[in-house]
Amino acid sequence: MHMQDKTVIITGASSGIGAAAANLFAAEGANVVLGARREKELRNVEGHIRRNNGRAVSVVGDVCDEHFAEELVEAAEKEFGGLHAAFNNAGMVGDMVPVPDMESQNWQKVLETNLTSAFYAAKHQIPALKRAGGGSIIFTSSFVGHTASFPGWAAYSASKAGLVGLVQALATEHGADGVRANALLPGGTKTVLAGDLTDPDHVGFLSSLHALKRLAEPTEIAQAALFLASDRSSFVTGSAMIADGGNSINKV
Repeated sequence: MHMQDKTVIITGASSGIGAAAANLFAAEGANVVLGARREKELRNVEGHIRRNNGRAVSVVGDVCDEHFAEELVEAAEKEFGGLHAAFNNAGMVGDMVPVPDMESQNWQKVLETNLTSAFYAAKHQIPALKRAGGGSIIFTSSFVGHTASFPGWAAYSASKAGLVGLVQALATEHGADGVRANALLPGGTKTVLAGDLTDPDHVGFLSSLHALKRLAEPTEIAQAALFLASDRSSFVTGSAMIADGGNSINKV
């Protein structure tokens, strides 16, 4: 089991990729500290893990609140004795409009949710990882803003590109401490962010953007996060790891 007795923080854990990662990491032997805003859904994920003999605690909160980042680390150290990895997965798309039409409030909210929250996470998680002797910190970025973008996605693109720059800085600052920092760049995934997945035309169009001609299951992206969190990626740091089904290179 790749994560036996390791403790991992996972944000955005109430659904989608975060929930899939929570279940996968727990099945691989990890103690999981789950964070999200939606309490009912978060408790359901925690309960499912516990019913399957996994070890999980949940903390309800908003990643835009720095105190929430502190609470997650406190829960990891209090409940399980330390922190060994973190998968900072929570994020948002925001209003998809051209820059001249975009409200400043939308720009600020998207950057706060996707990028400033990552600063809060790193600020509090890295000292805990160092106290545990080292570990891995991961942020969900995107191919959007890295290899491609779309009209109306300026705030999202900028925030996700910023995460790649952040992990490069973190990797250089803390590599000697045994802390690895990486960004995970998924492609289209079967979550609420993908839109109406009951519409065959919509799904067909999104699938056509990928070389594999399909969308990812949330568990497939969680598997990539597991690799980055585990010792299997012991020499991987400062990377933008693409797990996009060939979206970035597909032209037909």
